[in-house]
Amino acid sequence: MDVSSQSPYMLFSRDKWAALRQSEPMTLTQEELEKLKGINEELSIEEVQDIYLPLTRLLSYYVNATKTRQAATMEFLNEKALKIPFIIGVAGSVSVGKSTTARVLQALMSRWKENSKVALITTDGFLYPNAILEEKGLMLKKGFPQSYDIHKLLEFVSDIKSGKEEVKAPKYSHLIYDVVPNEYEIIKQPDILIIEGLNVLQSGMDYPKSKPRVFLSDYLNFSIYVDAEEDMLEHWYISRFMKFRNGAFTDPQSYFYNFTQLAESNAINMAKGIWREINRKNLRKNILPTRERASLILHKSEDHRVDYVRLRK
Repeated sequence: MDVSSQSPYMLFSRDKWAALRQSEPMTLTQEELEKLKGINEELSIEEVQDIYLPLTRLLSYYVNATKTRQAATMEFLNEKALKIPFIIGVAGSVSVGKSTTARVLQALMSRWKENSKVALITTDGFLYPNAILEEKGLMLKKGFPQSYDIHKLLEFVSDIKSGKEEVKAPKYSHLIYDVVPNEYEIIKQPDILIIEGLNVLQSGMDYPKSKPRVFLSDYLNFSIYVDAEEDMLEHWYISRFMKFRNGAFTDPQSYFYNFTQLAESNAINMAKGIWREINRKNLRKNILPTRERASLILHKSEDHRVDYVRLRK
């Protein structure tokens, strides 16, 4: 561990971080991990042991401390304790693997001995529908802060934090590349809620034209930023795009079906163009500047392997 007085973070090499697992048990099999990983990622038992088990051990301390504080507050107020979910935000660029991180955390924490109920949603469902994005001229900025119905997202997370028994989250389909009309995920008072998305760490400066008074980041008990170098992200994006081109995109209902008709070289150029004109711009302008707000940063190298961890002091 490197504790620099010039940084708000403690830096851990992979080996130092892995040692913090201690006796945290492995509760997932390789077969189960195969179902959790993204289409373009490697996810080994070793990665879970070295990175995710120490992280879930740390999170168990945070969750228990928060429960104790909440109970103390309600006891002070002579009020009945409410079930207020512990909220974890998972942020990072397109193609970095934040969805896999969120799914692995959900699977591991769901198997804690406390039988914790862990829910997971993505912020994709809170994007404006394509029809509205087209009307606003934002289709080429899909994933940018202004493409989200931030007020609906804040209402959702506020209801979760208030202890409401049932809260609806809109569903998003990557097949049709749009919000699914009138379909919702029902969240019923989980012990832990993981919210995964590009912009979960953003604040007021990111919404200059429509500033809400509070932000999603205000509701998070803990936040994780999944990080990697830009050239690595581009490589992963293009590789994933080409795998989708030969898989999910071949469904005639897919929004990207026409891309399957392109020659391979043209499809690669198309993927590079989408990365550089949309995703890279969003990363540089909106996503990367939020990294230093995270409680913890997982930095990835080749093969999506975490090579170091930064934990806020």
